[in-house]
Amino acid sequence: MRLTPRDLEILRHVARHRFLNSSQIATLIGGSAQQLLRRLQRLFHGGHLDRPRAQLSYFTPGGTRPMVYGLARAGARALAVPGQTRASPDNRTVKQLYLQHTLLVADAMIAFQRACRAGHAPRLLQEEDLAPGRPPSTAFKWTVPVARGDERRRTGLFPDRTFALEDTATGERVLCFLEADRATMPVTRRSLMQSSYIRKLLAYEATWTQGVHRERFGVSRFRVLTVTTTPARATHLAAACEGLTRARGLFLFTDIASITAAPSVLTLDWISANPDKPGRVWDA
Repeated sequence: MRLTPRDLEILRHVARHRFLNSSQIATLIGGSAQQLLRRLQRLFHGGHLDRPRAQLSYFTPGGTRPMVYGLARAGARALAVPGQTRASPDNRTVKQLYLQHTLLVADAMIAFQRACRAGHAPRLLQEEDLAPGRPPSTAFKWTVPVARGDERRRTGLFPDRTFALEDTATGERVLCFLEADRATMPVTRRSLMQSSYIRKLLAYEATWTQGVHRERFGVSRFRVLTVTTTPARATHLAAACEGLTRARGLFLFTDIASITAAPSVLTLDWISANPDKPGRVWDA
């Protein structure tokens, strides 16, 4: 099949997010939903898109969810830069929890993409804009020493997605680290050796106090945005910030339903460490 510019746009979106369902692709692409579904069918049967088997558990007697797509071998070849080989991910080994987590990250990022299309909105800079030619696993992964009581550990951070909001008039940027929480990680544990949300909060606090964001990313401001499954979980995570001694203002929390219902994720009142004072991602 001959790929159209619209086909290549679909492939680029899927490659950026790792997995997207047909509804998410329709939101990004626009146009006729029926025509898009037919095109997705052709891209699948042409070997450009894949349908991960992990989504089979989505199907229930009461109906189906939108079909999920990942990049397949022919799609990876179509997006490859001349002279370079673009590896196609192995979608056969993907687990259901990973798939659900990836789609939650995509939902949040699509909300920012839509919001930044509006007039007077900031410019959205994604990972490929912030670190051209570098994989996110090296560009946006770092370690910091953290402490809680008498315990000292070095902890790694690798946000689910890193992006920046840039003021189109002044060029000022706010770096955003997105964390998608499906309520599977304990909020706290006895030891910092075990993964927990409080360990993640402490690592971001250490990133701020030690100036890692200035040295590594060249920005003076950053936010940690947590999108979770329910308002109760968002409130619970925000309460965990009480264990921090500094930098509580870095953290904002919300749930995916609130993002979906809001006219714009940029004007949404997020839950902050101070429940009586909600925050917004963009306050320029």
